[in-house]
Amino acid sequence: MEAETITIPRRCNGPPGSANGGYACGLVADVAGVPVEVSLRVPPPLERPLRVVRDGERVEVRDGDTLVAEGGRTDVDLEPPVRPDLEAATDASRRGAELWTRDHPFPTCVTCGPEREPGDGLRIFPGALDGHGEFAADWTPHPTLAGPDGAVLAPWVWAALDCPSSAPVLMAELEGPCVLARLGARLFEPVEAGSPHVVVSWPLESDGRKHHTASALLTPSGELRGVARALWIELRSG
Repeated sequence: MEAETITIPRRCNGPPGSANGGYACGLVADVAGVPVEVSLRVPPPLERPLRVVRDGERVEVRDGDTLVAEGGRTDVDLEPPVRPDLEAATDASRRGAELWTRDHPFPTCVTCGPEREPGDGLRIFPGALDGHGEFAADWTPHPTLAGPDGAVLAPWVWAALDCPSSAPVLMAELEGPCVLARLGARLFEPVEAGSPHVVVSWPLESDGRKHHTASALLTPSGELRGVARALWIELRSG
């Protein structure tokens, strides 16, 4: 029997030579077929078949003998502390775009890279909400992200939940850069391509160099389409 594999397209990069973490985690979740939390062990490579190893509801993705990612069933039960409307999210993103994109470490990231063209990258640039500790951005999914039914494919929803979850960390005064270590998500109703949405993110807790955050995807009327919990690791400076 031929081995089960997944391949991450070159379009779906985070850093130039590896995958966007959210998209990669979303592919693992697709393979698992249940709500999962995915841990990234190494930067996921692009354009290379990665072997899928199943153990009940747990899934591993391997590049040869190297463990790339592993996921296990979880229940992401979070409620966004605020549900900004589209105008508030757009205003926050407009205010935060310059700060978010200035000296961007990965300017071609498919989710938040300023050098990706509209329709190619998601171009989600979170900004702080007035009077809150949360961040928000507007996002209208491009039709190329959807399946035949017009609903955005799940890995792209995970990608949209990924980078914004870093805003509460990256906008803080940290000593070193941060990388995504783990992402769990729960998706609800389908996300309609071509329709505007709101992405909101907020901090959960920090423990030394470990920073736990959350994000949610909403319709302009505040209906929840997806929620995620992320772990970002602050790398040691120098």
